[in-house]
Amino acid sequence: MLVFVDYEHADGFEREHGPKMLAGRTSITYRLEDLAGTHCHLVRYDRVDQDLLDKIGATAIFISGNSFAPDDYDPHALAPIHAIIRETELPVFGFCGGFQLIAQALGADIVALPAPDGPSDDPSLVTTKDGRPFEFGYHPVELSVENSGHPLLAGLGKQPIFRHAHGLHVPELPDGFANLASTAATPIQMAVHDERPMVGTQFHPEYWTEEHPDGRTVIANFLAWSGWSPT
Repeated sequence: MLVFVDYEHADGFEREHGPKMLAGRTSITYRLEDLAGTHCHLVRYDRVDQDLLDKIGATAIFISGNSFAPDDYDPHALAPIHAIIRETELPVFGFCGGFQLIAQALGADIVALPAPDGPSDDPSLVTTKDGRPFEFGYHPVELSVENSGHPLLAGLGKQPIFRHAHGLHVPELPDGFANLASTAATPIQMAVHDERPMVGTQFHPEYWTEEHPDGRTVIANFLAWSGWSPT
C-alpha cells in the first residue's frame, strides 16, 4: 500500500483556498492509486509513525506540498515523520513542501526565493501581496546535463513542463543528493539520493494534466527506479 502524507498545516484548511486544497489531496490520492495499481492511504503528517506504516504494510511514501513555512510547525509534531525520513528503507517522494520536509529532516536549510535584481522577465515569477517572489504556473525546467541519463528522467524532453507553486526553496542539496533539474529562480528543482530510493521535487509532478503530462512520467519513473512493489 502507498502512503500519501498530507503535510499541510491544520490552519491551512481554514483559509479561503482550504476546501480546494483538501479536495486536491483526495484527487492526488486517487491518482497515485491509479498510477500504481494499488491502494493509497492518505494520512496527516502528525498522525503517521512507524507503527502505522508497519500496520498497513506501507510500500512507498509520498509527501504533499504545503502552504506554511517550516517554523510554523510544532517540532514535536514533526518528530515522527522526520524520523521516518531519516531511517526508512521504503521509497520516499516529496512534492514541493514535501521535498522541503525531507531536506529539513536531513539537516538542510529552507529559505525564501531571492528577489530578482530589478524588473524580471521570468514568466514563472509572480509577486505576492507582501512583495515576495513566488514561482507559479506550468513552466519548463532545465534538466541536468551531468545526470541526464538518470532513470527518473526517462521519457522526458529537454525542457519538461511541471506545475510550480512555491515561495521557499532548498538552496543547497542535503548530503548524499544529486540535482537533476533547475530553473532560473530555483536552482534545485529535483533532487535524488545517491544510495537511498528518495526523491524530492520543488515543482509539483502530482498536478499533471493532459496538456502537461510530464509529472505523471516522473512519478511512474520513480516507482520503477526505486524497485517499488505493491506487496
